[in-house]
Amino acid sequence: MADDDKDDAQNPFKGTPMEQIFGAFSSGQIDMNQIMGQMQKMFAPHEGSVNFELAKDVARQTLAAAGPDPSPTSAQQRAVDDAARLAEMWLDTATSFPAGATSATAWSKAHWIEETADTWQQLVEPIAQHVVKAMGEALPEEAKAMAGPLMGMLSQAGGAMFGQQVGQALGGLAGEVVSSTDIGLPLGRDRVAAVIPAGVEAFGEGLEHPASDVLLYVVLRECAHHRLFQHSPWLRSALVGAIEEYGRGTRIDVAAIESQMRGLDPSRPEDIQEALAGGMFEPERTPEQQRAVDRLETLLAFIEGWVDEVVAQATAGRMPAATPLAEAMRRRRATGGPAEQTFAALVGLELRPRKLREATTLWAALRDRQGAEARDAVWGHPDLMPAASDLDDPLGFAQGEKRSQGDDDFDAELGELLDGGQDDDGKGDGAGPTA
Repeated sequence: MADDDKDDAQNPFKGTPMEQIFGAFSSGQIDMNQIMGQMQKMFAPHEGSVNFELAKDVARQTLAAAGPDPSPTSAQQRAVDDAARLAEMWLDTATSFPAGATSATAWSKAHWIEETADTWQQLVEPIAQHVVKAMGEALPEEAKAMAGPLMGMLSQAGGAMFGQQVGQALGGLAGEVVSSTDIGLPLGRDRVAAVIPAGVEAFGEGLEHPASDVLLYVVLRECAHHRLFQHSPWLRSALVGAIEEYGRGTRIDVAAIESQMRGLDPSRPEDIQEALAGGMFEPERTPEQQRAVDRLETLLAFIEGWVDEVVAQATAGRMPAATPLAEAMRRRRATGGPAEQTFAALVGLELRPRKLREATTLWAALRDRQGAEARDAVWGHPDLMPAASDLDDPLGFAQGEKRSQGDDDFDAELGELLDGGQDDDGKGDGAGPTA
């Protein structure tokens, strides 16, 4: 173990596509085929700012290194099918939304990577694009002129390095998730309720509840998410739009980078590696980005709070284990796992809800005072949604009390986002809802 740590410390390319190339030279076991393969991957043409084919390869390799990942058995698939049928029956009694999923399936962790990769690419690309653009714009004009012929090659290498990091994060996430909507976003195929039996089993460890109850609870949440996203076609656009807006707000603090560069010793590669790992080139969060983050976290809270409330109603009087399982799930969503934290460090976004308990209380209070149909009808249009300020007074929203205009900017910003972001000349930017 000590030798491994020593080797890692001496490898300045650790965590980049050059890591294996450096390792081959330093070990004295040079495999030219391996080196050429790595170079081809690094400089392979790719669309966008992220080499996502490389990202998927790295994700699979990261997952394989973590241990076995057997395909779900026929018995596990039958258990998922049975749980989905029961879940949909129970949810019919708790929400006015009809079933959103038409099929249920069990995935391996590797299958999760394959099925969600396209969505992850859509989410990561805007951030990577604006980071690369901001770094290019931050270069002095004379440096741009000198680097002109190499800019294309550097862009390819940058896309490979970003892809490597994204792949490592996704490979880690695959070992933590329990379903396709686990992080509050619809990552998988439309109308397919998908769970990862291995993840469900890991979630249930130490909870002292029957495995069948744990699976049913996860499937209930998965099916509830699908009902919500199918009924509210604007919701996906709003979530993706907030992430895209976060990317557009990227700025690079060139002075801070130059200051750190002056303090580095070029003869000590480990110092450079430490600076990179410590966020030397991490963009500083701008006010625009903070607003996008606040909007995303609040919307995720409304989504997860609604799911919590509906599942609680569906299981009331039927499933005693649901209450402790809900608390365990809430703690898990509030803290996030190691891989989720890695992803957050990479793109600067924590895909976690803010004020989840308050959101659950808001939906429960609305249902208690006006009925389940009124609670669900709010999702029909973004203008009907509660504001971020309503999370501080969920009972007031349920009673229909007028909100403070000064605190009610969530609706306006969300509406602007969905309308395409009107400019001063009245023309949108084309980023409106796709539904």
